[in-house]
This record gives sequence, C-alpha cells and structure tokens, in this order.
Amino acid sequence: MREAWFRDHFWSTDLTSTVGYDSIIQHLNDGRKNCKEFEDFLKERAIIEEKYGKELINLSKKKPCGQTELNTLKRSLDVFKQQIDNVGQGHIQLAQTLREEAKKMEDFREKQKLHRKKIELIMEAIHKNRNLQYKKTMEAKRLYEQRCRDKDEAEQAVHRSANQGTQKQQEKLFLKLAQTKSALEDSDRGYQQNVIALEKIREEWQKEHIKACEFFETQECERINYFRNALWLHVNQLSQDCVQNDEKYEEIRKSLEMCSIEKDIDFFVNLRKTGSLAPAPVVYENYYNAQRNATPVRSPAPAPIARRGPLPTPTSAPGEPDYATVDGYSLIHR
Repeated sequence: MREAWFRDHFWSTDLTSTVGYDSIIQHLNDGRKNCKEFEDFLKERAIIEEKYGKELINLSKKKPCGQTELNTLKRSLDVFKQQIDNVGQGHIQLAQTLREEAKKMEDFREKQKLHRKKIELIMEAIHKNRNLQYKKTMEAKRLYEQRCRDKDEAEQAVHRSANQGTQKQQEKLFLKLAQTKSALEDSDRGYQQNVIALEKIREEWQKEHIKACEFFETQECERINYFRNALWLHVNQLSQDCVQNDEKYEEIRKSLEMCSIEKDIDFFVNLRKTGSLAPAPVVYENYYNAQRNATPVRSPAPAPIARRGPLPTPTSAPGEPDYATVDGYSLIHR
C-alpha cells in the first residue's frame, strides 16, 4: 500500500503559485513524450524487421546455394532455402504487428491527452479567476490601509487644533474626519467583500485542485501500466518470433538428419557412371623386336599385263659399235 498521493504533496503556501500543479503537468507531459518515443521505436523496429525480412526472401530466391547438389543433400538444401524464406516472411509479419502496437500506443496517448485537456481547461480558468480575485483583494486591502492612515491623520489634526484653531478651522477638520471615516467604512466593506469572494474562490480552487490531482494520478497509473504491458507484449512478440524461427530451423535440422552420405554417393555413381573397366597398363615395346616379329604383308598379285613379242637380235651396222652382253649387262664395243 503506497503512502504518497498527488493531492497531498503538490501545494504551495503562495496562493497564486501554480508550482505544484505545473510539476504534475510537466511530469505528465514527460510521460506522454516517453510513450511517443516508444511508439517511434516500434515504428523504426518495424522498418528494420520488414527490410530484413525482404532481404532474407530475396537471398533465398536469388542467391545460388548448392544448386548442383544431388539427392538427399539437395532435398535438405531445398528445405533450408524454403525455411529461410519462411523466416523472412515471419519478420515481415512481425513488422506489421509492431506497427499495429505502435498505433495502439498512439491511440492511447491521444485519448489521455483529450481527457486531460478538459481538466486543464477547467484549472486554467480557475487559476485565472483566483489570481484576478487575489489581485482585486490586494488592491482593496491597500485602499483600506490607506483610508485607515487618512482617518488617523484626520483624528490627529483634530486633536492638534482643539486649543489652537478657530471654530471654522475645527469645523473643516471635523468634516474631513467624518469624510475619512466614511471612506474608511466603504473601503473596509469592499475589502471584506473581496476577502469573502477570494475565500470562496480559494475553496473552489482547492477542491478542483484535489480533483485534478486525483485525476492526473489515475491517468499516470494507467499510463505506467499501459506502457509496462506494451513493453512486456513487445518482448513476448520478439520471443515468439524467435521460437517460430527455431521451429523453422528445426525443420532444416530434421531434413539434415535424413541426409545420407551413402545414398548420395550411390545416386551420383548410378547417375553419372562412365564404365567399370580401367585402361590396361602401358608396356615397354622394343622397336627392333617389333620389326623382327612383324609378319610381312603380302601385296596382292598384279593383274596380267599384255606382253610384247621378243626383241630382235641387235646387229651392228658397218661403222657402228658392237653390242655384247656379260652376265646380263649390255656392253658396247667401240
């Protein structure tokens, strides 16, 4: 149970002072400013979340990431990119949620401002009326005090002239004394009437000041409670987003658990295999051994050619060289 209340601690001994009231109003204005700052914070965070979400989506759709992988790892990569896209969508949704919360804070802030404005207008009018009446009362008091001094001076003048002045002078002094007494009575009545009026206004102002303090205190309690709950909700939303993201990442982990190295290897082999026989060893071959062992290649028999008849026996004419043959060579005898 708290012990401090606005209505008990925001007064001043100066009747015309508004220091207590101004202190409360300043605090409420600061609170409203703080709500506006949180509202702007949510809007800025929404911009960041939306931008991040869009960039994640663009990354998952446009950036290659293991696009030539095969079989189970390919399926895991497909799940990975899809879930990154989902995370991006989640951040965009979070941005929209933050904008909605910022709008709620704005509506709450404006609602409090509207209700507070009514009380402020009432208090401004009362302060103005109170200060005006206080000023009139102080003027009436100064007039009353001056009339008292005038009456005292008139009485003293009458006493001084009692044994010295003429009859006519004394009559004048008595007349002036009577006038000052009459003026004093009038100023006294005016002064008392102003004091009564001021007291009535003071009581009214005091009641309204207490009501305003209670209203402002209730508003401030509501503001603190709303602000606290808004912060709590904001943090819960961030936590929920983290949980949802982890659920998406868990889908990726589950997919990776299904990834089989053996199956991917078998799949690649069956898809891209080129043959099961390796090339034979390259052996040394001696050139000359290869020539010796080479089998001659027989040319096909030529087609029969038509032969001419035998050449005639050469004879030597007189004066011509003689022909002879030795071992099949032709010789010319000169």
